[in-house]
Amino acid sequence: MTERNPTPRRLGARIEARIEARLGGLEDLPLPTPLELRVRWVLLAVVVIANVGGALVVLSFATFVVPDPPLGDPAYVEHVHRVNAIAFFSYPVVAGPVALWLGLRLWRPVVRLAREGGVPDREQRGAVLLGPLRLTLLLGVMWAVGAAGWAVLDATLFTARLAVKTGLTCLLGAMTTCTLVYLMSERLLRPAAALVLATQPPRRIRLPGITARVMLAWALGTAIPVVGVVGVGIAALVTPIPGGQLAFTMIGLGGIALLAGAVITYLATRAIADPIKTVRTGMARVARGDLAAETEVYDASEVGQLQAGFNDMVAGLRRSERLRDLFGRHVGEEVADLALEGGDIELGGETREVAVLFVDLAGSTRLAETRTPDQVVALLNAFFGVVVAVVARHGGWINKFEGDAALAIFGAPTALEDSAGGALGAARETALRLRAGVAELDFGVGVSAGEVVAGYIGAEQRFEYTVIGDPVNEAARLSDMAKTFDGRVLASGTVLEAAHLAEAQHWDLGRSVTLRGRRGPTRLATPRPPAVPDRERRRLLPRPPRVLRRRPTAPEDPQTLG
Repeated sequence: MTERNPTPRRLGARIEARIEARLGGLEDLPLPTPLELRVRWVLLAVVVIANVGGALVVLSFATFVVPDPPLGDPAYVEHVHRVNAIAFFSYPVVAGPVALWLGLRLWRPVVRLAREGGVPDREQRGAVLLGPLRLTLLLGVMWAVGAAGWAVLDATLFTARLAVKTGLTCLLGAMTTCTLVYLMSERLLRPAAALVLATQPPRRIRLPGITARVMLAWALGTAIPVVGVVGVGIAALVTPIPGGQLAFTMIGLGGIALLAGAVITYLATRAIADPIKTVRTGMARVARGDLAAETEVYDASEVGQLQAGFNDMVAGLRRSERLRDLFGRHVGEEVADLALEGGDIELGGETREVAVLFVDLAGSTRLAETRTPDQVVALLNAFFGVVVAVVARHGGWINKFEGDAALAIFGAPTALEDSAGGALGAARETALRLRAGVAELDFGVGVSAGEVVAGYIGAEQRFEYTVIGDPVNEAARLSDMAKTFDGRVLASGTVLEAAHLAEAQHWDLGRSVTLRGRRGPTRLATPRPPAVPDRERRRLLPRPPRVLRRRPTAPEDPQTLG
C-alpha cells in the first residue's frame, strides 16, 4: 500500500500547483475600467432592448391591429398561426447570436480604446463615431432578411395577402428597432465619443445630425402608426372588417402612436437638448467671468460643432485676456485699457494737470558690487513690488522703470479728483513701507505737479504712452535731494497747494531752493513725523475728501544748491 500511494499524491500536488499558477495569473490581469464595462454592456443592452421593442411592435400589429385575410377553415387558420409563431420565435434564436457576434467585431476598437485610453487612432475614431450608425445598419439588414424570409414563407405555404401582411409588419418592427438602436447607442456612447472628439474637433465626419434625428423620431412616433392606419384602410376595402374589430384596431393604433411618439420624441429631443444645455451652462459661467469654462464634446454632428465652437471661443477669450493682462503689466492697466478701447492710436498727446512721483534707489553701484546678480534682482523686485502696490492703491500707475528708479503718474490717462493728494499720500506710505519691508535699501522719493503733455511718443512702428514736462524733471531732482533728508521724501510747494486738506495737513512747507538744472526756485515740503504707533502708521491711508484747500505760501529767499 505504501508503494502505490505516492503516484496519486504526486498527481494531486501537480494539479494543485497548476490551479494556483492559473489563479496567480488572474491576479495580474488588469481590471476593466468603468468605461470599458459600459461599452461592453451597451451593445448587449441596446441590441436586446431595441429588438424586443421591435418584436413587440410586430406581435401587436400582426395579432391585434392588422386583421388577417380570409383563410377559410378555423383549423387551417390555427395551423397558419402556429407556423407563423414558430417562424417568429425561431428567427431571433438564429439571428440574435449572429448580430451580437458581428456587433462585437464592429465594436472591438471601441473596447480597446476604453481599456487602453490614450490618443485614438483612425480605426478607433471611426468605430466610436460611426458605431451607432453601423450597428443600426447591421440590425436593419438582419430585420430586412427576416421580413423577406417570413414573407416568402407565407407566400409559398399560404397566400400572397398574408405574406404582404407579415412583410409589412416586419418592416414596421425594423423601423422601430433601428430608431431605438441609433438613439440609445448614441446616448450611451457619449463618454467614448468625448475621448475621441477631445483630440480632434468634429469637422470632417458626416453623421446624422439634428434633421436626421428628428426624422427618425417622426418615423417611429408618427409614420409607423399612420402606415398601420393606411394598411387597415386598404384591408377594409379588400375584405369587409366588422365594426368592433375595426374600432379596436383604430384604438390600438392611436394608443401606439401616442405612447411611442412621446417616448421617441423625448429621446430625440434629449439627444439635441443635452449638448445645447451644456453650452448654455458654459456661457453662463463665461458671463460670470469664469474663463475656465469648457464643454465636453461628445457629438460629431452640428451639435458637436456647436460644442467645439464654444470651446474655441472660450480659448480665444482666454488668450485675449492673457494678452490683456500681460499688456497691462507692461504698460499699466490704465494705458492698456486706453489702447484697447480707444480705437486707432495716434502719435501725440494732450495737456493734462498731473502729479508725478519719482522713486530712486540710493547706492545702486555699491549694491551691484557687493551682491550677486540674482540677489540684486531679488532686492529690486521686492523694492519695486512695494512701490507698485502703494502707487496703485492711491490711484496712480507706474509709467516706467528706469534701472533702479520708478516714475509714477497720477491724473493721466485716468483723471483723478485729487491727483496731488494721491501722489503725496503714496510718497508717505512708500517711505514707511520700504523702511519696514526692504530695510537694507536706501532711497529717495520726490513729488511734483503741474502741466505735462500726456500721450503716445515714438514712431508708428514702436511707441509708448508717457508724460513729458517740467514736473517730471522736478520730481527726479527732488528724489535725488531727498536721499540727504531724514524722511527720504520731498515734495514741491505746488503739489501741496493743489492737494486736499486731508492730505496737505500731513506736510510742512520749508525753504525754497534752486534745483540742479532748473532756473526757478522750488519750495520744499516734507511729511510731518508720524505721532502714532508704528502699526497704525502702516495701515492704508484714507482717501482724501472732495473739499479743496490751498495752503498759502510765505515768501522766502531762494538758496541755490549745486
